Amino acid sequence: MIAEEIRKLIVKALESLGIEAEDFVIEHPSDLKMGDYSTNVGIKTGKAKEILEALRRVQQAHRKQARGDVNFISEIQIAGPGFINFYLSKEFFKDSLSEIIKKGDEFGKNKNLMGVKLMVEHTQPNPFKAFHIGHLMNNAIGESMARMIKANGADVKTCSYHGDIGLHVAKAIWAIMKDNPIGKSYVVGNKAYEDSEEAKKEIQEINKKIYERSDEKINKIYDAGKKASLGSFHTIYRMLGTKFDFNFFESESAEVGKKIVLENVSKVFEKSDGAIVFKGEKFGLHTRVFVNSEGLPTYEAKEVGLAEIKKNLFSFDKSITITANEQDSFFNVIEVAIGEMFSELKGKLKHLSHGMLRLPTGKMSSRTGDIITAEYLIDEVKKRVKGNEDIAIGAIKYMILRQAIGNDIIFDIDKSVSTEGDSGVYLQYAYARSNSLLEKARNRALPSVTYRGEGSVRETHEIERLLYIFPEVVERAGKEYAPQYITTYLTELAGSFNNFYAHEQIIDNSPESPYRLAITKAFNIVMKNGLTILGIPTPERV
Repeated sequence: MIAEEIRKLIVKALESLGIEAEDFVIEHPSDLKMGDYSTNVGIKTGKAKEILEALRRVQQAHRKQARGDVNFISEIQIAGPGFINFYLSKEFFKDSLSEIIKKGDEFGKNKNLMGVKLMVEHTQPNPFKAFHIGHLMNNAIGESMARMIKANGADVKTCSYHGDIGLHVAKAIWAIMKDNPIGKSYVVGNKAYEDSEEAKKEIQEINKKIYERSDEKINKIYDAGKKASLGSFHTIYRMLGTKFDFNFFESESAEVGKKIVLENVSKVFEKSDGAIVFKGEKFGLHTRVFVNSEGLPTYEAKEVGLAEIKKNLFSFDKSITITANEQDSFFNVIEVAIGEMFSELKGKLKHLSHGMLRLPTGKMSSRTGDIITAEYLIDEVKKRVKGNEDIAIGAIKYMILRQAIGNDIIFDIDKSVSTEGDSGVYLQYAYARSNSLLEKARNRALPSVTYRGEGSVRETHEIERLLYIFPEVVERAGKEYAPQYITTYLTELAGSFNNFYAHEQIIDNSPESPYRLAITKAFNIVMKNGLTILGIPTPERV
């Protein structure tokens, strides 16, 4: 990338002056008027003027030798207290447009993680419970995370993990057996469990029978309810553009995990009051129960079984779980305990936690039935965008991905569908506008990126100074697991394109028109690639 070429140039200049400096940075100035790249090496060394002159000498020497590796720089200047700013040449921007158009869908991708295998687990809705907006948030983050990492060259597999056994299922089945519909069964069963000792005993008995598969009537209700729940989940996945490589279930991982835990008693785990626990205090954490006093595997043991199942199916280098930040303490212990049992997994398990998604009405609770389902939110947003599902999904995902994933979000429906900027709708509209322009130009053969006449006088458009940066943004987002970098970049890019569109006649008979069309084509490619990585739909027209 260009930043590395500039670093090489700086190193040569420093060597010519006999100056050592390794910890300087090269970055894009926040104001493009200050150049395309800037370095603090002059501030670090206190020799900005000397370094500037050396840079110019090195650049001139290369030009005399007909070496083109520094011809991408048109100007180097000092600014402020000693920042050295680099301005890229018009020839560079012309070449960058050619590269974008040539690479098409592949532009922005790299091979930094080639050969690395990653598994990303996300969404995790539980059968017999609603797919709520928390799952929607998790899905948006997890899907974008998997796509970002894949764009950086990794072999990525995605999975979801479902709690298809446990007390929540027993509560729901108890309520179904009392003639309550499946959609309300968990809430009814949970209230009965908390209010009635008799109901509590009945639910506990149902829970054991579910594990044992020992009651034909309960098995029938369970199987039908699980099938219906998974079917409704897949309907939502289709709307969200999500496909999983694997679906895992607690009913599969429970016994696997229990067996492994029992085999590691006295090695990793200890017996305590009839239960089997992991003493996390030895690792600066806290104690958690893996098998309870009734001999049943807990969520912790099921995670052990899940790790075993995952590694046998896909020999990953890292397994990432997207989860709400309220689960941090749980996963902090789990990851250490699994690492103690499986040395080959030590350091390979990572959880990325996000905040809560709320409407202005406040926090939801699946236990009380005070929940906001994903379908409700999608429908409410669709009402604001004339029923266009792609626009609604884009609006929701953008609001989730526009900020660091650890923060809570108060979802403002009206703001999410704004066409004035900082919204998914704004990005989709800009993309659709570029499609419209390219369609109008379809009857004209789209030329190669050339400029006829006044080539040396042509002013570089701001959008050109943003388009080539896209691969850097994808690389950084993948390294830091931070989709907000891509969201922020695309918003700035869309604004620049809209400004370009407002001030330039893109399609006419002038010699400048082919170049402006090339800019439009490059924007179209970058916007589509960026939205696709975020998992946001790219409708051709809106």
